[in-house]
Amino acid sequence: MGAEPTLEQRLRSCQRSAVHLEMRDSYMRSDPRFIAWQNGVRDDPAESDPAQRPWLRLVAELVAQGVEVRRARIVSEPVSDYIRFEHHLTAPNVEAGEQVRWLPRRRVSGLALPGNDYWLFDGTSALFHHFAGDGELAPDDEEFTDDPAVVKLCADAFEAVWPLAVDHAGYTPH
Repeated sequence: MGAEPTLEQRLRSCQRSAVHLEMRDSYMRSDPRFIAWQNGVRDDPAESDPAQRPWLRLVAELVAQGVEVRRARIVSEPVSDYIRFEHHLTAPNVEAGEQVRWLPRRRVSGLALPGNDYWLFDGTSALFHHFAGDGELAPDDEEFTDDPAVVKLCADAFEAVWPLAVDHAGYTPH
């Protein structure tokens, strides 16, 4: 059995849509960019440079090919420092073509949500991300599925979250 496709390979195979639901208040606190941000480094030109942030280049390429890329972030308020950091870094994502919305956690109590963050590819398969309690990636950090019932749960959850969430341009973390 060959190696599993990478997230980038899965995204590049999308024809219509790639949606991402994030539900944690902290990720990868060991990230050097987060540590620099905590130490006051703001508005580094590298934050908007696709050469330094390959994600920006990938999103722009996908959107240019007609793939809709959407991300919804469910956040606790008041927000964590990590969420402030993510918010700070999101404008270049939007400029690259990614649609990003924020949803206060208190507004999702009536929604059925999967237990883990995930990517949904063309509404036909999902990739879950597993994190340790400290926000670092777990050793078995990815779990792929094309099980129709699980994919439907993910699609329904995302579509329930999206209209409740606030567009990045209108969301101020507090």
